[in-house]
This record gives sequence, C-alpha cells and structure tokens, in this order.
Amino acid sequence: VSFVISLIDSLLGLTPILTFIYSLAVLLPSLAVTARRLHDTGRSGWWILIALIPLVGSIILIVFTCQDSQPNDNKYGKNPKL
Repeated sequence: VSFVISLIDSLLGLTPILTFIYSLAVLLPSLAVTARRLHDTGRSGWWILIALIPLVGSIILIVFTCQDSQPNDNKYGKNPKL
C-alpha cells in the first residue's frame, strides 16, 4: 500500500502528502497490535520504546514479538490460544 501511495504521489507531482497521511493513519493501530503482542508474551507495552535504540532495539523488539505466548493466563489477560 505504501508503494502504491508513493507512486501516486510521484505521478501527481505532489510532495509526499498522501504517504504522510497514510503513515499517520497506520501508526496507532500498529502500536496497539504490537502492545497486544507484547502483552501475550507477558511483557509491558512500554517495551515498544526499546525500538528507539538504533538497530539493536528493533532486533530485540522483533525477537520479543516472535516469541510464543505464555502458556497460562498472565496479568494482562487470558492466553489467546486457549
């Protein structure tokens, strides 16, 4: 979607305004999904901020979100797999 919007921006000769609007529209849902995934693994949503550390932070966040959910309920709720 981002590629198509960027292509439209360049064809119309606009500054990347459509790309900026799309990025803002996708930002909040992306943060919510990432926080939910971190909660499934038993971590606080504040761990999203680790991505602010250049290179290493993003890798750590990817590892955290790829881990399996906790087998039982945790302080954030029930296991979504059950």
